[in-house]
Amino acid sequence: MDQSWLAGSGGWLTLALVNAGLAEQKNRTRLGWFLGSLFIGLFATFFIVVMAPAPEPVAAAPRERVGG
Repeated sequence: MDQSWLAGSGGWLTLALVNAGLAEQKNRTRLGWFLGSLFIGLFATFFIVVMAPAPEPVAAAPRERVGG
């Protein structure tokens, strides 16, 4: 029985995990890029590397209580 698909799918899964790590470093969602990488593979790697990092989310200032 031919099991070459097993090696190929392992490589694809590894690439998706690497892309998820790269996406996290650029302030992108890991899950979204992991799932996207399962479908578009090396193109996702290219897009992650070329894209500029996402801006940091702005933390909301704490509100003061009014009227005690």
